[in-house]
Amino acid sequence: MRWIFIIPALTSMRILLSNDDGYFAPGLAQLATSLSDLGQITVVAPELNRSGASNSLTLDRPMHLRRAANGYMYVSGTPSDCVHLAVTGLLDHQPDMVVSGINLGANMGDDTIYSGTVAAATEGYLLGVPSIAISLGSFAGKHFDTAGRVARELVQRFSATPFAEPVLLNVNVPDLPYEELRGIQVTRLGRRHKAEPAVKSVSPRGETLYWIGAAGPAADAGEGTDFWAVEHGWVSVTPLQIDLTHAAQLASVRSWLAPER
Repeated sequence: MRWIFIIPALTSMRILLSNDDGYFAPGLAQLATSLSDLGQITVVAPELNRSGASNSLTLDRPMHLRRAANGYMYVSGTPSDCVHLAVTGLLDHQPDMVVSGINLGANMGDDTIYSGTVAAATEGYLLGVPSIAISLGSFAGKHFDTAGRVARELVQRFSATPFAEPVLLNVNVPDLPYEELRGIQVTRLGRRHKAEPAVKSVSPRGETLYWIGAAGPAADAGEGTDFWAVEHGWVSVTPLQIDLTHAAQLASVRSWLAPER
């Protein structure tokens, strides 16, 4: 089954693009190309690869903004910095949409907490702009064009039928030719097992060095999760929220803190 949208005529959009792999990343170039004729495209991305930066903002020093030869702007900060600066000070208009990616590698389950790709989209969402984070489901990076086509179709769908309120969508695309995608599924986030141990090494100067260990394997990866969808050839679209309140524990914590009688 091929995933084909029938889209009515569009109005021109103002789209802000960012990522966490850096302004030089091939996924970002593919995203800009795929969306280029849908409206006014502005690219503000990190100067360096900031994968795993999560939602951090740079508050202890100023940042510089430079423009690359291809017109992309890049910032000496995090993905969240890029979107925050663009929306609150750099642009003379508020974007209609923020699209972050295309990330090399999936951002599913617990990964979304650490992901700079998701963080850039989250920053747009927090500033009242509908936002999409889009990632390619492997590190092989063979089919950025497939993810670019999916991103284009989602932006077209949004332009034709916008949500009534800001939305934050996390999208993961199997690293397959477009024609081999089975379709799209709206999913929930899965969960991973505990991360692998840190990797210890020694520098040439005898200093002890550590690398963060690899992410653990998927634990909650059944049908209905983002892991399951991508593994079986489906595009996964997960709506995210920012409220981290564990509502089911409110009563038990109140009881725990209640004064003893």
